[in-house]
Amino acid sequence: MNQDATLFVSTFTTLLAIINPLESLPVFLRLLQGKDPQAHRLVARRACTYATLLLLFFLIFGTLLLEIFEVPLSMVRIVGGIILMRIGFSLFMPSAAAASPIADSPAGGGGDVAFVPLAMPLMFGPGAIATVLGMASLVRHPLAHILSLAAITLAILATMGTTYLVLAYANIILGRIGPRGIDAATRIVGFFVAAMGMGLIFHGVTEAIHTYGLAAS
Repeated sequence: MNQDATLFVSTFTTLLAIINPLESLPVFLRLLQGKDPQAHRLVARRACTYATLLLLFFLIFGTLLLEIFEVPLSMVRIVGGIILMRIGFSLFMPSAAAASPIADSPAGGGGDVAFVPLAMPLMFGPGAIATVLGMASLVRHPLAHILSLAAITLAILATMGTTYLVLAYANIILGRIGPRGIDAATRIVGFFVAAMGMGLIFHGVTEAIHTYGLAAS
């Protein structure tokens, strides 16, 4: 598998695990309680569109900022890995108290629920930012490797398309899987997210040791 295909698969699986649309189902249905299926699909489409634009914006300008300020890629991987590990542990050992502020948000509070809290922070949060930057950091010269950035972009679009389908048919999926199934899936996802974060940290530390000449000669 070449680098572009690896970037696509890695970005898609990591982003999908981070966003974890199954975990967002109860919140989505709570916010749209009493709405018809057409309204569900409309809000899901808008939320996924907002999150996609935010991710693409951060991919483009985040990469440019790394180039401009010459931020070491090894440091990006280490910080991104730490964030992913923290999110992974929180998914593996969820706290009901931590989720209650979003779950209890009123559906008709005068704001756009498609943007807040669905697009931000449920879809576009620290984990998604860390994933995009972490995967972009694997490209040595992003501006010269357009195909690599295109692979990450396609992975973002595929992730948000999958998320839309899950949210658009939230009632059906929740009825089939049930709360216990969602809880089990969330814990499994959390384990793999933590493992991905540890992998980024390992590669970042290894590269930093070699780059700054700290390895034993």
